[in-house]
Amino acid sequence: MGILNSLTHLPDEAADVTCGKINTILILSSLFFGSEIAFGYKGLQIQLFYTAGNLSTLFKVKYSSKVTEAFDCVEPDDVEGKIREIIPAGFTSNTDDFTSLLEKEANFKPFGTLLHSYTVHNEEAGEFTYQIHKVEISCPGFREYHERLQTFLMWFIETASFIDADDDRWDFFLVFEKYNKDGETLYATVGYMTVYNYYVYPDKTRPRVSQMLILPPFQGEGHGAQLLEAVHRFYCSLPKVQDITAEDPSENYVKLRDFVLVKLCQNLPSFAEDKLLLGFSADMVQEAQDKLKINKKHARRVYEILRLRATDMSDEKQAREYRLEVKKRLFGPYRKNQRELAKMKKCLRPEELVSHMGQMDTQTQHEELEKSYQDVVEGYRRIIERIATHA
Repeated sequence: MGILNSLTHLPDEAADVTCGKINTILILSSLFFGSEIAFGYKGLQIQLFYTAGNLSTLFKVKYSSKVTEAFDCVEPDDVEGKIREIIPAGFTSNTDDFTSLLEKEANFKPFGTLLHSYTVHNEEAGEFTYQIHKVEISCPGFREYHERLQTFLMWFIETASFIDADDDRWDFFLVFEKYNKDGETLYATVGYMTVYNYYVYPDKTRPRVSQMLILPPFQGEGHGAQLLEAVHRFYCSLPKVQDITAEDPSENYVKLRDFVLVKLCQNLPSFAEDKLLLGFSADMVQEAQDKLKINKKHARRVYEILRLRATDMSDEKQAREYRLEVKKRLFGPYRKNQRELAKMKKCLRPEELVSHMGQMDTQTQHEELEKSYQDVVEGYRRIIERIATHA
C-alpha cells in the first residue's frame, strides 16, 4: 500500500502520463478476506487506483487462472463483488479512461471554506504547503467526492463503517496539499475528519469526532495534529459548543489529543507552573471549559502532563507528591472494587466471597497500580518531548 510518486508504477498503458507531483494513490495490490485467503484463483492481483485530488477511481481484478467449476460444492470467492460493495459507482476499469481523468486533475479545487494553512519542511524536497477546509455536504460535487473518500476507511481501519452523510449534524474537515506543477496550482488529498454534533440540553451541542484518517504517505509529518488543532479552534469559536469529545478513541488518537490539548492549555493562567504544583483545581476545569471547550476528564490529563514537566523528578519530595497525585486518580477503579466488595459481603455465601476476594488481592492491586503509573508517565514524557520540539 502506498502513494505513487512515479508513473512507472501505473499500469503500462498509462506510464507516459504526467499530471501533478503526486499523480495517483495505489490502495490495493492484493486482498485478504476474513480467512486471509481468496479461494479459487491463481496469481490474483487487485488494482485500485485513485487520482490524488478528485479521487477518480480505476479498479481492476487480474489473475492467471480461476476455478471455472464448483469444487466440492465451493465456488470461487467473488473478489470483484466484494470490492464493488465498497467503492461507489462511477469508477472505471479502462486504463485509457483513467488516463484522461488524470489529465483533468489540474481542474480540481478543494471544497468548502479554508480554515487554516501551514507548511511542512522536508530537508530533501523543501517546503510543502497544506490547507484545511471545512465542508458542508451540500457543497456542489462534495457528496460524490465524499463517497470515494470514505472508502479509504475500509482499506486502512479494520472496524470502520460508512456514515449517513444525509444527516445535517455532520461536519466534514479535509486536508489538502497545495503544490505547483508546470506553472499550475494542483491539490492532493491528504486526510480528513468527520464530526457529529450531538444535542446537549437545553441549548448546547457536543461535537464528537467520529472518523479521522491521514493517508499513509503523509503520516508522521504532523498533519493529524494540525487537523485536530484547527478543528478544535473552530469549535471553540462557537458559543453554543459545550465541549469536544471523540467516539471510541484509539490509543493513537488519545496521544494525539493529549499533545494538542497540552499545546493549547500550556499558556492559560490557571495552568501556570506555580499553580500546577498546588494541585488540580476548579480554576483549571473552568478555564479549560470556558476558553477551549475541554471537559474535566481531559483537563485533568493536561494538568498531569504539564505538572510532570514542571516537576523536578530528581527531587524526592516533588517526585513523591507527583506520584501520589497521579495514583490518586488511577486508584479510582480499585476504590470502586472495594465498594463492590463491601456490598458482596452482605449478600454472598462465604465460598463465593472468597472467590471474589481472590480477584481483588491487595498486593496485585498495588502492582497493577504501579505499572499503570509507570505506563502513564512514560506516555506523558513522550508528549512533553514532542511539545519541546515544536516550541
